[in-house]
Amino acid sequence: MSVFTRFDFDNDVVENQRTKVSSGLFSGGSGTLTSFFTGSNLGDVTGSYYAIHNKVTTDATSEIQFDIGYANHGGSGSAGNTTKLTTGGRQTATMYRQFRNVLLSPGTEKFTFTSAPSASNDFYFVAFNRARMREKLDPGNWELVLGSGAAKRKYIDDSGATNNPTVNEGGRVFNIVSGSLETGVGVIKTAAASQTGGAIGSFYPDLGILLFNASQLDTECSIGTVRGADAFADNGKKFFQKIADGAKFQVRREEEITSTNFFCRVNNKKYNFSSNPTFFTGSDGALVQSTFFKDPKVYITTVGLYNDDNELLAIAKLSKPILKSYSREAIIKVKLDF
Repeated sequence: MSVFTRFDFDNDVVENQRTKVSSGLFSGGSGTLTSFFTGSNLGDVTGSYYAIHNKVTTDATSEIQFDIGYANHGGSGSAGNTTKLTTGGRQTATMYRQFRNVLLSPGTEKFTFTSAPSASNDFYFVAFNRARMREKLDPGNWELVLGSGAAKRKYIDDSGATNNPTVNEGGRVFNIVSGSLETGVGVIKTAAASQTGGAIGSFYPDLGILLFNASQLDTECSIGTVRGADAFADNGKKFFQKIADGAKFQVRREEEITSTNFFCRVNNKKYNFSSNPTFFTGSDGALVQSTFFKDPKVYITTVGLYNDDNELLAIAKLSKPILKSYSREAIIKVKLDF
């Protein structure tokens, strides 16, 4: 009775198969989030930054889904003056510099959104951590709804309109534009080049970052950005409220999976008996089912992969048992993803 069969690596094993996989980004693999809850102590203090959860933060199963906030080049909207001599960390300026250092080339002082008449002093941001987005966000597969009623707006990226995106220190860059995914694909309402005042924002899929032009959100969504100096403006909370009112954030992530396929070939004369004690009688080792004499039958339900030391490395469970006998053969493909 066969117990192991050694793979012929030239014919039975196919390595380094690469496949792009898109999946829902939020907890549980969901691609859409409709309820939003804040849970950031920093947000309670400065109003510039909030961690967004999928459930109330007192729920033990609540998880952070993404971070949002407001950044200002001069520090407006947060405490502290331009000389940094007064109390307050000027958090909005700190966040502006952090994003600038990561996303812009050395020597570039400010962000400029496509078709904008001048560089932008401030923006709102959405940022995903690496563990949640894994490799990158999936361009053309996200939609954020801001506001409600007459001020309700839907935003997507314009990746579907270009085959040659801008690439800089932050990787690929696409414009954020008015549009929706309601038809299954991105439908742009207003192109970035046609948007009065410049693009709605910039999308960096490789880093999981969305920047929204604050001036445009003021115009389109009536967000009401306060740019006073040395003051807690709570702009981050205003942005959160627009997200909560919109009640829809649809996002998918994309990663490249490397797979190895093992083809387990079970010919007609192998694996026709079972080691299960019920297969044989306990007294003389005869087959329990007399009809199995010269024609045994078993069902394959599991495949184990072992190393040369007979150590079990992986187990594959079949979705449906396969009948095996002298008159039947099988090829079972076991796929390992990395």
